[in-house]
Amino acid sequence: MSQEHHSVIIAGSGCAGHTAAIYTARAGLSPLVFEGNEPGGQLSLTSDVENFPGFPEGIGGYEMIEGMKKQAERFGATYEWGVITSMEGKEPPYTLTVDGDRTVTCDTFIIATGARARRLNVPGENELFGRGVSSCATCDGAFYKDLVVTVIGGGDSAMEEALFLTRFASKVIVVHRRSELRASQIMQTRALEHPKIEFAWNSEVVQVVGDHEKGTVSGVEVITHPNGAPSQQPEAEVEKKVIPCDGMFLGIGHIPNTDFLKGVLELDEEGYIITRKGEVVTQDVETGLPGVFAAGDVVDTRYRQAITAAGMGCKAAMEAEEYLGARELAKV
Repeated sequence: MSQEHHSVIIAGSGCAGHTAAIYTARAGLSPLVFEGNEPGGQLSLTSDVENFPGFPEGIGGYEMIEGMKKQAERFGATYEWGVITSMEGKEPPYTLTVDGDRTVTCDTFIIATGARARRLNVPGENELFGRGVSSCATCDGAFYKDLVVTVIGGGDSAMEEALFLTRFASKVIVVHRRSELRASQIMQTRALEHPKIEFAWNSEVVQVVGDHEKGTVSGVEVITHPNGAPSQQPEAEVEKKVIPCDGMFLGIGHIPNTDFLKGVLELDEEGYIITRKGEVVTQDVETGLPGVFAAGDVVDTRYRQAITAAGMGCKAAMEAEEYLGARELAKV
């Protein structure tokens, strides 16, 4: 097992990770960035980004992510493909295992591994993700002006997506596998009373229908059963049909990429990193371990936007720089 040491290691290559790399590299800290098994994160799968300042005509998600990476490399950041599989230590230097067979150590560690949208894992979903299938209404809703969209789920996340989409879509169809919603009462009331929102009760999506080559969605194929949870019912009793739509939005939650941190950092019940979040604004990136910072969707359960992730990446980098500077002064 080989071992090497770095002042700054960054895990993740989405907006938070790249921004942290830009700032720490400009500070002369020569960060090493492990890109993970999905370089660029969720943004790299988004066809058009129209709400990031500075791009009046919009920009492709992959193009934007690649630009950030090149900017960080220009200042001296090093990128390597790799997944951090474990972390050890309660104070610097921290020991990180990469891909199970390589060990590196660091004085500061910035965790920007993000969160992945829960998927349905049905045919057509992966092929059309970012091209008619989305997990972010705030990011992609404007592309569906005067069109029909479906939202999958029955909790608060799904209702928030559905209500936001009514600003653009002519009709929003919520597909839910039960006959009643799980969302909070106020969210239920808003959705149920909205004239643009319809419901496909006791239904589950089994396929996203569309043209994979053109990247267009034309509908979702669902199965329905009067008792709900149709995938668990006898096949002979299940009705199958296609709901025509121009896009499908996943509203069934996200999964933070923090499995390697269990037992090391404090995580909430869903796996998101718990930061200090005190009265000082920078504490929303400070973890319970000295020199370890977290940024982006691995912390943010609310906004999950490219610009908020970038902002947190900036904070984490500046905190890491200050932390390392204080350590050097302490040695004098």
